Amino acid sequence: MAFDSETGSLSCGSCGRQDNIESLPKENIAARFSEDEAKEYQCENCGAVLITEAETTATTCSFCGGAAILADRLSGHLAPAKVIPFTISKQEAEQAFRKWCKKGLLTPRGFMSADRIKSITGMYIPFWMFDLNSEVQVRANCTRVHQYEEGDYICTETEHFEAFRDINLDYLKIPVDASEKMKDELMDKLEPYSYEELKDFQTAYLAGYIAEKYNYTDEELFPRAKEKISSYIDSYIHSTFSGYTSVNVRDKHIHTKNVNSFYVLLPVWMVSYDYERAEHIFAMNGQTGKVVGKPPISRGKVAAWFSGIAGGTFLALKLVSLMMGGGF
Repeated sequence: MAFDSETGSLSCGSCGRQDNIESLPKENIAARFSEDEAKEYQCENCGAVLITEAETTATTCSFCGGAAILADRLSGHLAPAKVIPFTISKQEAEQAFRKWCKKGLLTPRGFMSADRIKSITGMYIPFWMFDLNSEVQVRANCTRVHQYEEGDYICTETEHFEAFRDINLDYLKIPVDASEKMKDELMDKLEPYSYEELKDFQTAYLAGYIAEKYNYTDEELFPRAKEKISSYIDSYIHSTFSGYTSVNVRDKHIHTKNVNSFYVLLPVWMVSYDYERAEHIFAMNGQTGKVVGKPPISRGKVAAWFSGIAGGTFLALKLVSLMMGGGF
């Protein structure tokens, strides 16, 4: 049986039977994998470590396409707490990717045809979700400037303030990918996911898919979680100083603590595309269909684009010159 992204159930392609995963016995939900519950595979080529359900007998690596061999049972290893199941089927993923390829304004025509898809593999990527609390203290020198007329004079009055802010902020479900193979920039661009759809993890969700084993613990990724919220903290601080003409932050202290963190799996379709004897890897959000990756660029289209801009600028300047009675 395999997980059906359309119905959210385990489905048998032979007899048509469907089992609702959420109705399975709750004892299937565990903090650690039990004996014979899941298998661990290791790619012989790039070294990636993958996780599958126990019934899977062989698999290929989603990163390099190489053969993956059975490494060990996962008994006793930390199991994910939550999972977002695939909602986009393989057929829908292929259609969405072909549509995305055709939108490239600067990509080669051969690439835009989207007829060289080598493989599309459904894969669960390991993430740590962080619930963070930040205590922030800020001291700033602020001014408020007024102008008014007094007789024949325009007067400027400047008021000076010493402001203090004591702020407490909570950030929930901050995702940080725990994969060594996946680039952080690529995974960040796949966001957002709808975290309301997080389900209690059961190995049944792995049926028909593979999952990468996490490489980093929540402690190791905590600094990156803090980095991801830093711009939001600064934005909120700035919003508390509205009404001032100028704000000069003199002192700022931010203490962020990890209130809670849990291990989750998020769905990604990995697309391998063969173009001009080179393999291009793209990732698609398995819940929303968002595609990220770097397609090849057509030098001819880039040159034509810049020529068009230069020609348009020249024509605009020529028209302005003629309107002003000149010429060049």
